[in-house]
Amino acid sequence: MTGRRDLVCAWLASRSCREIMRKSRSPWHIRDDDSPGSSSTDASFMTLLSTAQHLARDTRRDPRSHMVLIMVAVTITAGAVALVAYLLWPTWVARPASAPDRLPVSVGATLFNVPTAAIRRKIQRHSGPQERVDLSFVFPSLEPPDAPKHVSADTIEEKVQPIDRIFVSISAHHDTLAPDTRVRTIYPRYLGQAATPVDEGLTMRAFRDGSPYANEDLISATAPSLNARCTRDGLTPGMCLSERRVDGADLTFRFPRSWLSQWRDVANAMDRLTAQMLGPKV
Repeated sequence: MTGRRDLVCAWLASRSCREIMRKSRSPWHIRDDDSPGSSSTDASFMTLLSTAQHLARDTRRDPRSHMVLIMVAVTITAGAVALVAYLLWPTWVARPASAPDRLPVSVGATLFNVPTAAIRRKIQRHSGPQERVDLSFVFPSLEPPDAPKHVSADTIEEKVQPIDRIFVSISAHHDTLAPDTRVRTIYPRYLGQAATPVDEGLTMRAFRDGSPYANEDLISATAPSLNARCTRDGLTPGMCLSERRVDGADLTFRFPRSWLSQWRDVANAMDRLTAQMLGPKV
């Protein structure tokens, strides 16, 4: 019996051989010295051989079935990892921090909300108390202008570009004479007697030569209200200056004299800018 079993073990894999040895020790196994009969020995051998063949077939099938399961598990794991990575992958784009659209600025203890892009000087682009703020707006849209473009000797144009901006300066007045008071009490001392109509509702009075305001004219209107000192055209185009007081600050508007042909639009634009920067009263 031992010799036949050794032959079977040589034919089968080592794993099957160990399994056969284990099963051969089962309760139904009959040792050689218990029953020398050939029928019992043959029956045991046939049972052993059948079991060995069955285990050999299982052994040959196991590696492939295990590999299939491993491949399926790896595929599922890779898909899950890819799905989680896709869902958690950041979709935002890093961008440089930008300044707010408007800045709260206190000038002469008066609060203004000014567009950041309209501030002309970089040193003034901060919130909080300031002595003066200089701004510019595109006319007639009254939007902040675009960033200035780089100009070189090759790209500059010789032709003078028209001025399309209205300039605004907000400064603390420190209890100086109010602009409307200056129009009523100071300017008349230096004005000529004759008033010249410029447009319907708009009049002009020239300042006398030798006065502090020589080469200037006073432009006035009542509906809408407008008082402006305008230089006369010469080597450079004439400019107009109009002032108004709001609490502890004076607003000074500057615009080309040529805009007097649409003076109502200019007067309304100054009113709109003042209201927009002050905001609603609470």
